[in-house]
Amino acid sequence: MDVILIPGLWLDASSWDDTLPALRAAGHSPRPLTLPGVGAPADDSAEIGMADWVDAVVAEIDATSGPVVLVGHSGGGNVAWGAADARPDRVARVIFVDTVPPPSGGTISEFDTVDGVVPFPGWDFFDADDVADLDAPTRAATAERTRSVPARVPTDPLALNDARRHAVPVTILSGAFDAETLPAMIAEWGAFADEFAAIHDAQVVHLGSGHWPQFSQPQSFTDALVRAI
Repeated sequence: MDVILIPGLWLDASSWDDTLPALRAAGHSPRPLTLPGVGAPADDSAEIGMADWVDAVVAEIDATSGPVVLVGHSGGGNVAWGAADARPDRVARVIFVDTVPPPSGGTISEFDTVDGVVPFPGWDFFDADDVADLDAPTRAATAERTRSVPARVPTDPLALNDARRHAVPVTILSGAFDAETLPAMIAEWGAFADEFAAIHDAQVVHLGSGHWPQFSQPQSFTDALVRAI
């Protein structure tokens, strides 16, 4: 199975490095991506928005000959869901890593812009639970690998148009929440609740991790990812 690995904000294809050997050993063909404009200055990235990121994943789907699994970490989940909407007949499953399927019009979040791009805001920006399992060496090593993202992307609305996406099976690998708690939370989130309820086959797997399990718990995360695929 071709497995397209979509990083979250500030990360590139190398963020999936620790997962690749196990995916290959399980017989899969991992295709980690670096999305357009990541690390580029404003002069080269100002016009890049969410649609461009979705298009990059769609192009990767079109470059394969069979069904694919899309894996989206954090904000990469929005990108994955947009690509599933564009190619619902080609996607065998979407796996969301510590995020949930967004509704049409959904955005990632809002962050400060510096010199026309959005730099990594530093670990202190995030909730304590999100970073609690990242030790100091891992934080330092990961922060060195982060890159800016185009200014438009975090707040650019996602456009979804094809209801056939709801027939694509979904697995949520959730850091903090289990199969009872997370759906109950989503049910209070308005348009997110409607989107989640429309999905025909949605599973939630509790990882017991923070927001970056590929860095904090690479072995157990990769095991869960292989099972989900």
